[in-house]
Formats: sequence, C-alpha cells, structure tokens
Amino acid sequence: MKFVDVHCHIYHDIFKDNFKEVLQKAEKAGVQAIVISGVNHPSNEKVLELSEKYPILKASLGIYPIDALGLLEGETGLPRQTEKIDIEKELEFIEKHKDKIVSIGEIGMDFHWASKEETYKQQAKNFRKVIRFAKKIGKTIVIHSRKAERECLDILKEELPNNEIPIVNHCFSGRKSLIKEAAELGYYFSVPAVINKLQHFQTLVELVDLKQLLTETDAPWLSPFPGKPNEPAYIPEAVKKIAEIKGLSETEVAKQVWKNYQKVFTLNRP
Repeated sequence: MKFVDVHCHIYHDIFKDNFKEVLQKAEKAGVQAIVISGVNHPSNEKVLELSEKYPILKASLGIYPIDALGLLEGETGLPRQTEKIDIEKELEFIEKHKDKIVSIGEIGMDFHWASKEETYKQQAKNFRKVIRFAKKIGKTIVIHSRKAERECLDILKEELPNNEIPIVNHCFSGRKSLIKEAAELGYYFSVPAVINKLQHFQTLVELVDLKQLLTETDAPWLSPFPGKPNEPAYIPEAVKKIAEIKGLSETEVAKQVWKNYQKVFTLNRP
C-alpha cells in the first residue's frame, strides 16, 4: 500500500536528533510522500531546503495567521517569526519558488490564539490576499481554521466561487453542518492519525465521501499514541480507522487517498 502524509512539521526541534530515522520509519511503513508545511519565512526556507534534499518530502509554503499578525502562541518548537509577516514580500518569495512547491499552506484564520473582535479584519484581509495569490499561480491551498471555520468558509466561497483551485481543510474542527457544507462545495479534508481517539474526526469521515479525504499527521502534534511525538510513520493508523468507518479494506482506502493526493497536490497545475 502507498500512504501519504499531506500535512506535517517534521522540521520541528523535537526531530533534530533523529530526522533521518523519522524518514526511514515512514518509508518502512509505506509512506511514499510527505508534504511538509511552512508557517512563516524562516520555516518556509527550511521546508524548501529539506524538500530539495529528500525526494520523499514535498514543499508547502505557508503564512500562518498568527505569525502573520506578529503574535506568538507559546513555545512551538518551530522557527520563530518575531515580527508581523510582510505578506507582499512573502508572496514574492513563494512565487519565486512556485515550481518547487505542491501547495500553499498552511493559511487561514485563527480565533483560538487571537481575538476575533480585535483581529478579524486584519486576518480576513491577509487570508483573502493569499487566496487571490494562490489562484493567480494555480496552487492548492491548505486551510487552518481553528475556531474560525465559519469565517473561513464564507471567505473561501466569496473568493473562489467556482473552485478555481483545490481547497484542503487541515484538521477541520467545525460542527456537522459546516462539514457537510464544505463537502458539498467540493472541498477536501485531511484526516489526522489521531482519528483513532477523537470522535469528531470519525464523524467527519462518516459524512465525507472518500474521494474528498486525505491523510495527515500534523506531526509532531496530535499523536495517535499517548506520550509519543506524532510522525509520518503513523499514517496507517488513519487509513485503518477510515477503512473501518467506511466498511472498506485498508488497501481500498489507501489506494483512493493516494489518488486524491495525486489529484490535489501537484507541482504544476494546468
């Protein structure tokens, strides 16, 4: 079986002493592609560096909504952005490297770490700007929408009324009605390996067609195994649970998810 992790951060400090081992374990588990996602300029540079060095790694360059505001969310273990991101400058950087990346993300809005009342206008402005840019260069976007699911969906519908580019909802935590709405719009959902423990993601899989599902880890977070950092080698846990919920074999699920990945994440979209 071919497995894919479409969203992770394995350039995190926690992997600095065993990075190659993490890749080897993933390959041994059958993972054949790992999309590593940037969140700010320092991490975007690191993502490009690693993706050029290791063929299994695919680059996704992002502008995390909190970093875009120049805010911090505690110690993340990722390269830090200590001041507000210059959106225009970062988009120029991404465009310069567009032929080396499979997507733009993670991008979006976040009202867990930032106040909706105080930051909505700026977050929405930043989000729209990046969506329009992604549409211009024809790249898939990976959406972070923590406690901002409704707001993100509304903006996506306005900016991309005809689904001009693929939209992937990373770890979507919206209620059932929002899951159904996004699914009906043709959006994709990346399901984390922690689905083996979290009912919300099990419900999401019940509601969404397999042709719109992808698998991710968000490593090193959301581990399916308590006490262990998450890593791409745990992707089979997501496939196993999806197969159980859908009443299909793991082989059938893995095959369709791989097809979805090939359709959504590509270096050069037409």
